[in-house]
Amino acid sequence: MFKPNLIIFLFTLLLLNTSLCLRNRKEDKTKCPKVKAIRNFDLERLLNKWYVIEYYASSEEALPYRCMRADFTMSSLEVITMNFTYSFTDDPLNEQLLGNITWIIPNRAEPAHWIHSEDTYEGIYNTYVLDSDYGSWALLLHCAEKSKVPRYLSSFIMSREPTLGVNVISYLRDKLPRYDIDLSFMFDMPQNDCNSSSLANIPPSILANMNRPVQLGERRHPMKHIHG
Repeated sequence: MFKPNLIIFLFTLLLLNTSLCLRNRKEDKTKCPKVKAIRNFDLERLLNKWYVIEYYASSEEALPYRCMRADFTMSSLEVITMNFTYSFTDDPLNEQLLGNITWIIPNRAEPAHWIHSEDTYEGIYNTYVLDSDYGSWALLLHCAEKSKVPRYLSSFIMSREPTLGVNVISYLRDKLPRYDIDLSFMFDMPQNDCNSSSLANIPPSILANMNRPVQLGERRHPMKHIHG
């Protein structure tokens, strides 16, 4: 018969071994994390206009965008479109660019999970609504995966207004590390001076050498990431 102390000792060894195995197990960076989307999700309440307040993308080590705003529409019970505007932070003209992305809902029982429906991306592109109160804030996670290459993660903290309370932002940020998002690369999205396109403060030397269609037209918009 085992003595109580021996049983406790063996149980402790088992726990330590399990912990070491989990710690040493390599995470599959080619696959999207398992995501638990919001329950009892009301898609229609999420529609219409949002400001992107904070932005993360696994391929970005600095924030390339500013003034990102999104407008969600639904053309049917299974098709969602997001039209959005944004500018590049290094564009002295602050040109407002347009983009869009369309999703389908693969399972009507899970309306907070969408799949990219366009053929410009080769692979699986998931979007999840992680949380929202519909009237003030929302949190989205995007994950694209393609065979034998690293996955692509991005996330939006969104608000119905150009600003969002610090406590709410902190609450939403706390939900992201479990999906392997590094909060040190979660950037504030400036929403000030978004309609300014004055040439008055741009040096003539820059104006003389600018070729705007080449510089901006060749740059992929933030929701069209394609693995290299």
